[in-house]
Amino acid sequence: MLTIIIFLLILSVLVLVHELGHYFAARAFGVKADEFGYGFPPRLFGLVRVDGKWKFVSSRDNHAYKNTVWSLNWLPLGGFVRLKGEEGDGKDGTDSFVSKKPYKRLIIIAAGVAMNWLLTACIFSGGFMFGVPAQLESLPADARVRNEQVQMTDVMASSPAEKAGILPGDYLISVQGQPVTKMADAKDRLAEASKNLKPYSVTVEQDGARKDLFVTPVFLSEIQRPGIGISMADVGIVQFPFFQAIGQGFRVAWGYTETIAVSLYGLVRDLFVQHRLTSEVSGPVGIAVVTYRIVHQGVWNILQFTALLSLNLAVINFFPIPALDGGRAVLIVMEWLRRKKIHPKFEANLHRIGFALLMILIVLVTVHDVRQYGGVIVGGIRHIVGM
Repeated sequence: MLTIIIFLLILSVLVLVHELGHYFAARAFGVKADEFGYGFPPRLFGLVRVDGKWKFVSSRDNHAYKNTVWSLNWLPLGGFVRLKGEEGDGKDGTDSFVSKKPYKRLIIIAAGVAMNWLLTACIFSGGFMFGVPAQLESLPADARVRNEQVQMTDVMASSPAEKAGILPGDYLISVQGQPVTKMADAKDRLAEASKNLKPYSVTVEQDGARKDLFVTPVFLSEIQRPGIGISMADVGIVQFPFFQAIGQGFRVAWGYTETIAVSLYGLVRDLFVQHRLTSEVSGPVGIAVVTYRIVHQGVWNILQFTALLSLNLAVINFFPIPALDGGRAVLIVMEWLRRKKIHPKFEANLHRIGFALLMILIVLVTVHDVRQYGGVIVGGIRHIVGM
């Protein structure tokens, strides 16, 4: 149940932040917001300011009020903002979306994506102010580090380490009873202990608990020497002064933006050229499974997951696909260049086609998720219902 609540909360925050971007930009340019809703219709109830007083708005009330109706809706998955003239109506109103110059409409459309990107940068900036787990390689000079440890970054399949129960993300505490806090020392001690190909003990921290394990090294052809099949890194809690933390947070957000954009390009290429979905693709089901896995891993892991999900939403939403913000932006730019408005019916049909294609893609990704995470989903359902 906790996983479901956190999953819905994360999605709601991301969508609401996105819609607030549209709302604030629209109001800055004098565009009226007919309604701003939490959740999706049907409406439960709403509130609106009439003559300086708040008025209750029922689910059946479709009256066009002078001010914005703030509504609570039945489906708790984010929210929406309904701008006056967004569907091509209200051309004569100076406070309608369609009446504004192309560059203003473009800013309003892009503001949602910008807010999602800004949320990611703010989460990482805040993390760096208070301190976050990070690898210690190539850190800036002003970084402050505490709680240095050696972490397993990768464990080879069928290796002695995997057979012993070592997992990626585990911390190496000691080798044959000798404590290690630096990767260089850990490599030396592991190499010394492995050279005779005899079993030896290692202590790791796994999910907050220490475990004493025995590993039997083998000759690894990949490195041409005896070993147990792990990769390691020096990690610690990294913190920056206030202004440096902001700069670092924005740099990290931009770096992830480039990575996500390249990955999405690969997804589109594989889908249309090779007619397949890569194993890394996840939809709503996959996101729920990841939430289930990280919900007990600490506040920072949840915040980091939220930041990356927000960034994915920003990048995906600005793809030049009809029905997405990117597709709407392309049409506005075309109108700007042609100096001629696109016919509302043509634009509406184009967005309907784009929406239908997106729904098909979501169904395909969901089927892919169920195949990939079926066991985890069943286990989660049994845990929730107490079976």
